[in-house]
Amino acid sequence: MSWRTVIISQRCKLDLNMGYMVVRGEDTRRVFLDEIAILVLESPAISITGALLSALSKNKTRIIFCDEKRSPYGELELYYGSHDSSRKLRIQMGWTAEQKGLIWTGIVAEKIRNQAKHLNDLGHIKECTMLMGYLDELEFCDSTNREGHAAKVYFNAIFGMDFSRGQDSPINAALNYGYGLILSAVNREVAINGYCSQIGLFHDNVFNPYNLSSDLMEPFRVIVDRMVVGMNIVEFGTEQKRELASMLNDLILIDMSRQTLLNAIKIYVKSVFDAVNDEDPSIIKFAEI
Repeated sequence: MSWRTVIISQRCKLDLNMGYMVVRGEDTRRVFLDEIAILVLESPAISITGALLSALSKNKTRIIFCDEKRSPYGELELYYGSHDSSRKLRIQMGWTAEQKGLIWTGIVAEKIRNQAKHLNDLGHIKECTMLMGYLDELEFCDSTNREGHAAKVYFNAIFGMDFSRGQDSPINAALNYGYGLILSAVNREVAINGYCSQIGLFHDNVFNPYNLSSDLMEPFRVIVDRMVVGMNIVEFGTEQKRELASMLNDLILIDMSRQTLLNAIKIYVKSVFDAVNDEDPSIIKFAEI
């Protein structure tokens, strides 16, 4: 079972040898291929062989490419993640608005619930109460946008009234980096299960290749928020990126067992697909965050 998040940040060459990824830089290091769940290439100066790309793809490893600022900007998308991808795509295309709306409502409720818990843990009782009120007002498919109202209250409480998600700031850089890692982990599970990441439950931006993953990742965003609040970020650099990447191996509770975040995402994503197909949001296995 793959479990490691490997980050390559310096100029080097990556190639394949006897089932290992070989990192040839100032030193030569080897990483067993089957252990790598996510590979982050932080520098444009990294070269990688076609043989290694092919082997990583067959292992369902998610490969994230970064720009000159070392921020994620893309990832390798597989054509086929499952032996029955065509059948799954037919099923996905047949999902009704009722099916999708039912599951999306459950996901939004869990996201707001997690945000309220985070606010309560930080001592923002007034704002926590407001979010619980939004939760009570939640309608089918969140037709009144309780998610958006909750987000405004939530972010202003934890980062200050002057904070905006649209700002160019170290805090937003950290949030975006962390969210990007979780999105990639969800993308991996969507592909492995044979579904199409472009076709979402709620998100339907024609320019977003990850609409479905953007839907599914919502309850996990609070994990990144907690870390960023605790880091007291003044600047966002390599050290902060390493700390955020480590969250993927942190243990959380899901389905009555302690799992790494990567495994929890695997369990959760599979349960969401079961829930959509059975039209039963009660079988979604949410993590305790």
